[in-house]
Amino acid sequence: MQSEYRNIYQIARESAGITQEKAAELIDVSVESLRAYETGRRYPPNDVVLRMIEIYGTQYLAYQHLRNSAEIGRKILPEIELKDLPTAFLNVLNEVNAFVRQKDRMIDITCDGVISEGERPEWNHIMLEMDRLSASLMALKFAKVKPD
Repeated sequence: MQSEYRNIYQIARESAGITQEKAAELIDVSVESLRAYETGRRYPPNDVVLRMIEIYGTQYLAYQHLRNSAEIGRKILPEIELKDLPTAFLNVLNEVNAFVRQKDRMIDITCDGVISEGERPEWNHIMLEMDRLSASLMALKFAKVKPD
């Protein structure tokens, strides 16, 4: 198991300022089970992770759990880097601008419903741009916001 995966539940709990004992009580699991999730000895079931998200107040835990606990999450969800709100927003704007620059070429490639062999390399490049846009949007969603 990756060390990041082993620690995501503990990091979320500690960020919420909740002890293991109190978290276990609120989540309705034993302290031993919570400790096993936080040390990576066991994977928490999705219903337990949902309760953690609600109690700890962190949607980002859901994203991390899906990326780290299932092959489909690793393949489909882009890796994101948490940033402060202004940086995350500027990254989204930058990626949107990159998308707009590709828009006309996307229309040319897709209007016939076929991506030819000759178009495939350019289309793959455009899809990488789209992945970067998706990642920047998720980073904005989970951006670190300064408290009031």
